[in-house]
Amino acid sequence: MNIHQLEYLLAVDKYKSFTKAADACHVAQATLSAMIKKLEEELGVVLFDRKSNPILTTDSGLKVLEDARKVVLHSQLISDKARALSGKIEGHISIAIIPTIANALLPLLVKPLLDTYPGLTLDITESTTSNILRQLKDGSLDLGILSTPLESDGIEHRLLYYESLMVYGQVDADKSYLIPDEIRKHRVWLLEEGHCLRAQFINLCSLKKNDSVLQNLKFEASSFDTLLNMVDSFGGLTLIPELYYLSLPEHKKRKVSFFDMPLPVREVSLVYHRPYAKRHLIDALEKFIVSQVSNILISNDIEKSELSITSM
Repeated sequence: MNIHQLEYLLAVDKYKSFTKAADACHVAQATLSAMIKKLEEELGVVLFDRKSNPILTTDSGLKVLEDARKVVLHSQLISDKARALSGKIEGHISIAIIPTIANALLPLLVKPLLDTYPGLTLDITESTTSNILRQLKDGSLDLGILSTPLESDGIEHRLLYYESLMVYGQVDADKSYLIPDEIRKHRVWLLEEGHCLRAQFINLCSLKKNDSVLQNLKFEASSFDTLLNMVDSFGGLTLIPELYYLSLPEHKKRKVSFFDMPLPVREVSLVYHRPYAKRHLIDALEKFIVSQVSNILISNDIEKSELSITSM
């Protein structure tokens, strides 16, 4: 038995496919399959039901997985400590980001991060808050970037920045700034269920969850681009975060209105489940993201007492 076999075991359980697991582990499928088979023979148990599609982990396999995760984690911890002692920022780290943060943050972050740390290998996905928390707890994910605060046992977080919230659409021309209560006078376009920004918009402006923008249309978007296009076509308002606003062309920026003080913001944090694993990578990522983002945000020049953190 060796670490590679245990890593392959975890990969097959995660991807429910020998082919996908082999791709993720950067080995030939034949090699991975042979190593798993050898492990089964050594342990005297069948770890996977190969007749099912997708592949299922057997009850015996699930019991072995519990200890395999611990062994692999501690193996990674030893390597991480060695890198930390050498001062090197390198190795593999998996990160999941909620879509309403990813669409504007990743273009600002990924290239300069890899240029600064060429020895770092990133595995980045977009996912929902609930999926990110589940994956952090089962050990299949190292870090998440999402909106906080959260109520979830065992999840640690490090604040990255406060991002102001803005309104896109046509509002009263004589108003320089809005207050949340004024939003209810207009049609409101929302992201679909599952997006935390949807809940934040509803709570911020005391909206009714079941309100429809048009009597004969029920519509919920999965992206800001779609929301803005619908506002342009039908009128009304929607909520966008500041980093997305900064990425807009000038003609769309002119349709954005700002809230009055206290300024509504969302809290964006780096979250993780095991603070002792890959700590020096977490430290480096936190500092890098803050350095890339904080100075371009409005909230950087406003006292925290004048910020209103939206709830979910």
